[in-house]
Amino acid sequence: MEKHYTDSKVKGVSTGTTILAAIFDGGVVIGSDSRASIGGDYVSSKTINKVIQVHDRIFCCIAGSLADAQAVTKAAKSHLSFHSVQMESPPLVVAAASVLKDLCYKNKEELQAGFMTAGWDRKNGPQVYVVALGGMLLNQQVTIGGSGSTYIYGYVDAKYKPNMTREECVQFATNALALAMGRDNVSGGVVHLVVITEKGVEHVVVPGDKLPQFHDE
Repeated sequence: MEKHYTDSKVKGVSTGTTILAAIFDGGVVIGSDSRASIGGDYVSSKTINKVIQVHDRIFCCIAGSLADAQAVTKAAKSHLSFHSVQMESPPLVVAAASVLKDLCYKNKEELQAGFMTAGWDRKNGPQVYVVALGGMLLNQQVTIGGSGSTYIYGYVDAKYKPNMTREECVQFATNALALAMGRDNVSGGVVHLVVITEKGVEHVVVPGDKLPQFHDE
């Protein structure tokens, strides 16, 4: 006689991260922590870069299953490269976000990853888009995501200003990520930031021992 075990439990995927993107006067900053975890208990990497370049001046941050996110960003890069050849011009930031949205929506039953896309183009300047689980697309001035974001909503609401200078926005992003990493046990490592403007792209890495501290740790 066949036996059915109804009391078995399947443990879901548990991951952690903190990601952020914010527009300043003339550009945009996108960044994240660098810790990758397996099952929420084991830290598999302390130095992974979650800020992925999908075109010359378009980057996205990933949250959720790393394997899912890498597969989606790889497909998006291929789509955008083909698109730029067809159009004979760089893709718009909204086009990159739309590609990610379509990929997420068409595979919403299988994917466990969300994205934020940030970049600069000649038509609309600096932009930030959020692609949530399931494929919803939102255009925002500033956005945060991942498990660490729950600790910094108040800080972001209080400190973000739309017309900050580059230096102010970089400091704002660094402070916000440092606060989240100090509270969230599955966010940590170093801070990876990418600053995107009309002039180009700049990568900034803030080591863990150089991050600002706001409380006794």
